[in-house]
Order: sequence, then structure tokens, then C-alpha cells
Amino acid sequence: MTYLIIKALAPIIVIMLLGFWAGKSKLVDNSNVSLLNIFLMDFALPCALFLATIQTPWDGIVSQLPLIAVLTLSMWLAYGAIYLAAVRFCGKSSQDAAVLALTVALPNYAALGLPILNGVFGESTGISLNVAISISCGAVLMTPLCLMMLEAGQAAQRGQQASFSSLLPRLVYLSFKKPIVFGPLAGVAGAAILGAAHITIPELLIVTMKPLAAAALAAALFLTGVILSARKLKINAQVLAGTVVKNIVQPLIAWGIVLLFGIDPVTGRIGILLIALSAGFFGVVFGNRFGVESPDAEGALLVSTGAFVVTIPLFIVLTSAMVA
Repeated sequence: MTYLIIKALAPIIVIMLLGFWAGKSKLVDNSNVSLLNIFLMDFALPCALFLATIQTPWDGIVSQLPLIAVLTLSMWLAYGAIYLAAVRFCGKSSQDAAVLALTVALPNYAALGLPILNGVFGESTGISLNVAISISCGAVLMTPLCLMMLEAGQAAQRGQQASFSSLLPRLVYLSFKKPIVFGPLAGVAGAAILGAAHITIPELLIVTMKPLAAAALAAALFLTGVILSARKLKINAQVLAGTVVKNIVQPLIAWGIVLLFGIDPVTGRIGILLIALSAGFFGVVFGNRFGVESPDAEGALLVSTGAFVVTIPLFIVLTSAMVA
């Protein structure tokens, strides 16, 4: 079990450390990472998410609605709780709170989902489908929430004084036109159309886009390390609270949803373990793109990743009773 977790975390830690070292040594200008961010947010990640979603069979997506419900509700509840607490009790701006909330609420499905589930359940097409669906849920149903709050903050900075509800249609438009959201949406739509028409995905499309998609995860981790190298990281109550919510409370929320809706044990266990993954990098990268620094989000990302070594074995053992 220990080797399994170390094997899953090793690429994350090493690539982030390389980015951190590159930023500290000034091999990369850590005060201006706009080019790296554009490459990641507008090209590599959208391409990766598009391929992940369009290669997910539509029938498989429909059959996994219980898993989608567990993942989505767990993420939304954690996002809402963190966002409200950050604004009302910590005095954070809406943009800072949105970055922190996304960091805590959206697990690192892309890097950790497959190695952890393969280690627990064994390699299979079904597990790959579960991970693809989790990535799709995060991209389509979570990231627009953060993007809308960041767009709203920029609108306020430009002097556009209006209520959030009146700005909502434009914020939705601005968020969904971004490649990072449009990419997976186009993939889901493509999967539905291809499935209805009983057409296979053109191999040329996959071959053409695969190299760029393959660079997405490494680029995201490297960029995160570069961003962190320009910050003075502090471990405070907000960072620790975010880590506890991410690594312990959110999986328990998922467990409660499984019990509440009577979801079958295997699907329920998969959902709980996916939610129990450590914090993801999307929040920090999104914040950087909009010029929003969130030291608490950055701290929570690092501490959650470290704590994951302890908390994921706990949930693997606890959930084993569900399928015993």
C-alpha cells in the first residue's frame, strides 16, 4: 500500500519540485508565467479534457450517473462551504475565496485517480471510465463556478457596478467560451453525437491531438511549482482547515451521499476514494491566470498532498468493509 501511494505521488512531487527549482534559480521567470499559463489553459489542458471526454462512451456516461451524483454533490457542497466561510469569516475577496474553494473542492483526479483506483481494484476498462468521468465532472461541473467568480471580480475592478444575478448571463458566456471549459463540453457533446450515430472516433483526430494532451499534466505540475517558487508559503489555520476539509470531511460527505441515496457498494467506494484524493492544481493555476494570488490555496495544495499519504490508506481500509 505504501509503495502504491508513493508511486502515485512521485511524479507530482518531482515535477513540481523541478518547476520550483526552475523558478527559484531563475531559469524560468517566476514573476511572469503568462506564456506557460496560456499554453496550459488555452491549449494543452483543453485538448486533454476534450480527448478524455470524447473517448468516454456515451452509454458509459449514462450508466455512471450514480457516480456522477456522488462526485458532483461532494464537490459542490465542499466548494460552497469553503467559499462562504472564506468570505464571511476570513474576510477574503470573492476571487481569493473562489480560488481557495476550487483548490479544496476539486480533487487531483488527473494525476492520482488512475494509479490509486488501479491499485485498489486492479486495471480494467471500467476503472479508466470512472476516472475519465471524474475528470469530466470536474471540468464541466466545477471549474465554471470558479471562472464565473473570477470574471465577476474582474468586472468589478473595471468599474462595472451591478448585482451578480444581473451579470450572470454574461459571466456564464465568458466562462463557457474559454477553452478550458469549452474543450470538455465539446467532448461530451461529441461523445453523445458519435454514440447516437454509432460512429467511432476518427483515429486521425486522436493521433493529432494526443501529443499536446499528453503534455498537459506535466505542464500543469511544472507551472504550479514555478508559481509556488515566487511565493512565501505560510501554514496557518485556513490552510490546515482546508486540508482537513479536503482530505477528511469531503470524503465523509461523499460517504453520506452514498448511504443517503442507497448507491451500490462498489460504485460508492469508487466515488469515496476519488473524492478522498488530495487537492488539485486547477485553483492555483486559474488564480494565476486572473492575477489572483491565494497563499492559503497554495498552502492547502501542498499540505493536502503531503497529508494524502496518511489519509488515503485510511479511507481505503475503511471503505473495504463496503464490499466485503
